[in-house]
Amino acid sequence: MTRSQSVAEAAAPSSGAPTEVSGAAPNALRPHAEDAFAEELAALAEADDRPRPERWRLSPWAVATYLLGGELPDGTVITPKYVGPRRIVEVAVTTLATDRALLLLGVPGTAKTWVSEHLAAAVSGDSTLLVQGTAGTAEEAVRYGWNYARLLAEGPSREALVPSPVMRAMVEGSTARVEELTRIPADVQDSLITVLSEKTLPIPELGEEARAVSGFNLIATANDRDRGVNELSSALRRRFNTVVLPLPASAEEEVDIVSRRVDQIGGSLRLPAVPEGVEEIRRVVTVFRELRDGVTEDGRTKVKSPSGTLSTAEAISVVTGGLALAAHFGDGVLRASDVAAGIRGAVVRDPAADQVVWQEYLEAVVRERAGWKDFYRACREAAA
Repeated sequence: MTRSQSVAEAAAPSSGAPTEVSGAAPNALRPHAEDAFAEELAALAEADDRPRPERWRLSPWAVATYLLGGELPDGTVITPKYVGPRRIVEVAVTTLATDRALLLLGVPGTAKTWVSEHLAAAVSGDSTLLVQGTAGTAEEAVRYGWNYARLLAEGPSREALVPSPVMRAMVEGSTARVEELTRIPADVQDSLITVLSEKTLPIPELGEEARAVSGFNLIATANDRDRGVNELSSALRRRFNTVVLPLPASAEEEVDIVSRRVDQIGGSLRLPAVPEGVEEIRRVVTVFRELRDGVTEDGRTKVKSPSGTLSTAEAISVVTGGLALAAHFGDGVLRASDVAAGIRGAVVRDPAADQVVWQEYLEAVVRERAGWKDFYRACREAAA
């Protein structure tokens, strides 16, 4: 038995382990991507006759189709998971088929986590090998930890070792995910360098190492707004191929994204269907885009931008909250009064500066816009 084989055994689930609680739950509030879209993934796998990298569930072409949507020869419709430039998805998928890790970079709300999860689900059939980056993320979350009861009783051993999601992905040939990489302390970030460059994870306590097998790769996400928090070292950044996810290019594209995601979220929450209030979705998106860009859609009026990002993700949250209000305290139809408070909450993060920005926007833009009088009144009442 080799040193790396013994580590692989330690990282693999034990047959005597208790029943796992991470499987697909029928009533899960938010199913994992591989569970929520299991039928689409199965249909793609059956129709996919293109070459697949070792241990990939689908070919790169099928992975891109899964993310971007399409129709299979048998008539199965694959719903889009990401609405944006096709080339961005193709570059991201191709990166995972090489020996370079993938870094998804962008401002908040550009679907970095969403794309990361669906890529892992399509490539490996498992999106749960996840390290959530925070200021308190320890090195054990990236490398490995110990079962301290066994460590004290028996000393360092394979049985006492607790593999991290990254270590498990290495020995299983799967895709690991690291969220919010720039929020992780710099010394913990750098523990990934050996993993990404040498494809190995030393375990000096045991005199062993975990070796990555074919199929292993890593997807990290980072927030553009976090530059300077825990800047990536040049050594680590070189190990990644960086793909920047842009904000939606047009209002129609953003409306489509918000409508699709709200429909998915609302289905699990038993909320009304999105088409009932598509006009209010368009208004929310318009307000967010104008305040984000600092100019109205027609380019005639400049407006001040608030301190928040006003991302697509926040628009989804505002509309979902409005649908809940309409369902539980209204007639189920999304109206201006249902989204007004949510919009104000998203815009006014700084009670002093942002409140002025919001009031000026309401009076200079919304008040004079044809067909928006109900929206203007609802926003004024929400601010009262």
